[in-house]
Amino acid sequence: MLKDLDLKYVLPTYARQDIAFVKGENATLTDSEGKEYIDFMAGIAVISVGHGNEKLSKALCEQIHKIVHISNLYLIEPQVQAAKAIVEASGYDMQCFFGNSGAEANEGAIKIARKFGEVDGEMKRYKIITLEHSFHGRTITTVKATGQESMHNYFGPFPDGFVYAKDIDEIESLLDDHTVAVMIELVQGEGGVQPLEREKVHALAKLLKERNILLIVDEVQTGIYRTGEFLASNLYDIEPDIITLAKGLGGGVPIGVVMTSLKDVLGAGDHGSTFGGNYLSSTAAKTVLEILHEYKESGALDEVFLYFENALEALHVRYPKLFLESVGFGMMRGLRVKDGDTLAKIIENAKQEGVMVLRAGKNTLRLLPPLTITKGEIDEGFSRLNRAIASL
Repeated sequence: MLKDLDLKYVLPTYARQDIAFVKGENATLTDSEGKEYIDFMAGIAVISVGHGNEKLSKALCEQIHKIVHISNLYLIEPQVQAAKAIVEASGYDMQCFFGNSGAEANEGAIKIARKFGEVDGEMKRYKIITLEHSFHGRTITTVKATGQESMHNYFGPFPDGFVYAKDIDEIESLLDDHTVAVMIELVQGEGGVQPLEREKVHALAKLLKERNILLIVDEVQTGIYRTGEFLASNLYDIEPDIITLAKGLGGGVPIGVVMTSLKDVLGAGDHGSTFGGNYLSSTAAKTVLEILHEYKESGALDEVFLYFENALEALHVRYPKLFLESVGFGMMRGLRVKDGDTLAKIIENAKQEGVMVLRAGKNTLRLLPPLTITKGEIDEGFSRLNRAIASL
């Protein structure tokens, strides 16, 4: 059996469900037993344009028949086109570096900040402040940047220079002469779909600008229209110095991007990636951006966001003894559940009913559907989720 082979040959770093999917169409998945599921996870905010998207599939197949990979020692046309589309959609005067994941994008952001902190070749400023309950990746450096003590077990010693603020209000008191940057998620995803307050973010951005301290915004999960605008930074109306992207950008093909207005900090040889932004991944990004730009401009994206929000709110209102509050923006949503045990039961029942949902933090039911989910799929998904909850 597949499960037995997985247990024998694959390191057990995931608490896997005993389900194997064999095909998908937009927000509907089918497993190896023929059972259908409504996907309210999108591969954890990755499948932005749905499973089996025809335009994306065609573009990838055509590119595979031409060139998959050369190297970044040469010009790569779809990479340039993807970078142009990202910068123009962002509205910021920036340039892009392509890697393969969100963790790599955040590593790049940290390297840019650390080199920015140098004076005459000597590291004068190196400290980076992040928030408790943040999540920035699983490499040695980005796991240390993550403000969750439980994730630091076993893997030290870590790179120095990361400081954790318990909340955005504490950041100012932690700034010192060695602080080079503050790194935040505008909506903490793994931390419980927790949005930061707009006014406090504005005040922080202004303070950092006055002190010549960089603002890094981790948009690995919030970016690529997940919260309604192209970037959550657009939604919050701020201008970060560095932004990181991944997840939904490739529609399932691995890709990560660090983009920055600090165009002269890194030079040739300061950073690199063998696979980053190759023909295949940048073709995926370019195509995903084309699909979602058209979807947003037509008004269809905002319409489906509102439809999903209304369906979620109806569920929230129906079970006031189970759900404490509704949180999040766009298609990055959550319901605070009264306790963790109840949340675990909801997730298990949802699986049995054929709807895929996620946990975030200690007690948040997280929903991250494909951005192209149809109203019919939303209706069916919430119908199944309602049955899962009603059966408790």
